[in-house]
Parts: sequence; C-alpha cells; structure tokens
Amino acid sequence: MKHSFSKIATLLFTCGLVSTATVHAQKNDATAPLHLLQPDYPTPYGTPQKDSIKKVLDRVYKFLDANSASKIVNATTKAEITNYIKGNEDIMFEPGAFRLTSYEWGVTYAGMLLASKATGEKYFADYSNKRIKLIADIAENYQEKNIKDKDMLKTLHPEALDFAGALCAAFIKAKQDGLKANVDPLINNYIDFISNKQFRFQDGTLARNRPQDNTLWLDDMFMSVPALAQMGKYTGDVKYFDDAVKQVNQFSGRMFNKEKGIYMHGWVQSMEDHPQFHWGRANGWAVMTMVELLEVLPKNHPGYAGVLAQLQAHIKGLAKYQDGTGFWHQLLDRNDTYLETSATAIYAYSIARAINRGYVDKMTYAPAVLLAWNAVASKVNDKGQVEGTCVGTGMGFDPAFYYYRPINVFAAHGYGPVLLAGAEVIFLLKDSQFEINDSSIQLKIEGKNNQHK
Repeated sequence: MKHSFSKIATLLFTCGLVSTATVHAQKNDATAPLHLLQPDYPTPYGTPQKDSIKKVLDRVYKFLDANSASKIVNATTKAEITNYIKGNEDIMFEPGAFRLTSYEWGVTYAGMLLASKATGEKYFADYSNKRIKLIADIAENYQEKNIKDKDMLKTLHPEALDFAGALCAAFIKAKQDGLKANVDPLINNYIDFISNKQFRFQDGTLARNRPQDNTLWLDDMFMSVPALAQMGKYTGDVKYFDDAVKQVNQFSGRMFNKEKGIYMHGWVQSMEDHPQFHWGRANGWAVMTMVELLEVLPKNHPGYAGVLAQLQAHIKGLAKYQDGTGFWHQLLDRNDTYLETSATAIYAYSIARAINRGYVDKMTYAPAVLLAWNAVASKVNDKGQVEGTCVGTGMGFDPAFYYYRPINVFAAHGYGPVLLAGAEVIFLLKDSQFEINDSSIQLKIEGKNNQHK
C-alpha cells in the first residue's frame, strides 16, 4: 500500500498536481531538523577558501597578461621596438584589448599590486610594474610628435580627471612598493592637472561642464581623492590631505541621501530638483575613495573623524541593498534593474578593507562580503573574463538610460575591482575564522558557545 502511494505521488508531482512537500511528507518537524534543510542558493553559500580565490585571480591575470599591451611597436611596420632610449621613430603600444592609460587600468594596476601582496606571487606585481615602467619610459624618451597612440598623449595632457587620478594613485603605490622607474614626472603632471587645471566650483569642488554646465559626477571622488591622498603621503604636504577631505565633504553634502544611505550619480547646479539615480558603480567609486583616503590620512587630521563617519554611513546604507544572490543592482534601490558585477566587486573590496582596517564591525559586515565575493567569483569565466560588467556610463536623468546600459566582457571596469576584492578577502580570511552556525555564515569567536537554541 505504501509503495502504491509513492508511485501515485510521483505521478501527481510530475503532472504538477502536488508539491515536493507532499511527496516528501515523511519529513516533518517531528521527524527531521527542518531548519537544516539545504536551500537552493543561486550562488555558492559558504566561506570561500584562499586557494579558490587565488585560482580566480590567476585566471584574470592570465587573461589580462595575454590581452593587454606590454611593449611598444613601430607605428608603421608594427615591429617590436626593444631599444627606445632617445628614440626618434613613430611608436604606439602593441595592439591589445584594453587601454594602458585609462582610469580603469589605474584600478587594475592597483589590483595587481594588492594581489601580489595577498598571494605572495610576484607575477601580479610584475604585470603592473612592467607596464607602468613602459609608460614612464615612453614619456621620458619620446617626443610627442613621435607618439601615435592617442591614449598615451592623453596621459601626457589629461583632458579630464579620468586620465589622471587613478593612474596617479597607482603609480605612487607602485613606486612605494619598489618600482624602479622614473614615474615622478608623470605623477607630478597628474597631480598638477587635478589641483590646478580641472574645472571647479567657486568653493573648490571638482566639477565638469558636461553633460550640463556645472555638473558634479560622483565618479570624480575616485578620479581625484585617492591621488590627492597618496600625494599627501608621498610628499608630506598637508595641502593634499586638506583638498581630499574637502572633496569628500562637499560631494557628500550635495549628493548623499542620508535616509537611503547611498549617493546619487549626478548633480547639476542649475536644477531646482535633483533627480536621484543611485547608480551602483558610482557608489562603488565613492566608498572606495573613502577607504583609500582613511588609509593614509593622519588620524590627527581635523577631517579624519568626519570621513570615517561618512564611510560608516555609506557602508550601512549599501548593505541594505545587497541582493540575495550576493550582487548589487545596477540602480541600487531598483531591484528590477540587472545585477552588476563591477559594483559588487568594488563593494566586496571596500567593505572587506574597511573591516580589515577596523573602520566597521567585522561581525556585522563580513558575511555580506563573503557572499559578495562568491557572487563575483561566479562571473569570472574559464578564460578569465569578467562577465556582467556595465560598460562605460555617462550621466542620465531618466531610468531607461541606466536600466539598459550594455554589459560586456571587455568592459575594463570589472577587472581591477575583481583583483582588489579577491586580494582583500584573502587578507580577511587570514585574520578571521568563519563557520556555518545554524545554517548561516557567522564570524567564529573562539571560546564562545554558538550552539543552536
């Protein structure tokens, strides 16, 4: 009789007439610990292993090393140039899938340097050092008339913060980590543009005149502040720290929604009402900015406490919008927009680093970081390409603009954040232990009785 019931139940389930709960009726609260049933998670749930993280980082490294230039070639014949000291021939970077002198690659250089520290593998740092030295050597040895690469010319004459800030910060980090190259002329050129040439409001806030006159881009916190902060550390001149703190405060005063705990993407001075589109990656640039500033800002600086409080408020706000998959959405507070990889990776890095530096509570935020990394790792394919990254994005004042931005594996914005996130999560795992307690990821506290009650 029991056997016949099982056959009938299976048939009914196949036809969609009963649920799995009916078929497995033998499992009930009296016969099984139902709270231990395994959920059907869309992304892996649990504590990642350091070795598995390194495998992801290795795949990204191999893809980028094979698909980004590492040498210069004759602009006409495309023959490799090996001796270019005081060169006088027309040159360009060898063909590659990514630009070496963009802000996205400033993030990538920083990510490779951090991955080298986290894993102990020299080849990550070599990736950055080889290319940064190449850029410095071109700037030192070639006249501009012979440089036929438009992106290299933009790094010599920045047209916007995009071509200065992230590269400046990465070059300083590389030099402080031991890079032997004449990068100071480039560093000084970048910081001069940020400090003296980029358009500003009367109160000194870094701004742009696109897409409208007198526009603030949240992205520009990252395109300027980390460079100013690193320059403050590099030179010891407090004026750079002062400017960095001012930018954070003045951007936040105009663009941070205190109720939501997140930033709008753009702010136009002439608008009476300011449309709030809380774009994921721009919020990533903002949170990463504050983490990187606090790392070098002297604790006795009068602006330190304010920046720390702003970072804490932002991380608290971001945590509210994490999706159950571990990702964050393209527009953070609109969960019908797509799940986006680069923003998720930036948050994983920034919150992990904030935990590791003691800016926010580990017990509160570490599980969200681990979930975010597991999500990001699922988007690094076997080739080492980062999937699900929104392409370069300007500023819009209607929802369709953000909802339907394309994604592409050659969107350069995804690679540096993945490297940074993986590296920082490795540091988090080195300093902490986690466990599954009552089915959820928890920080493990030695000596504490965590038995389910």
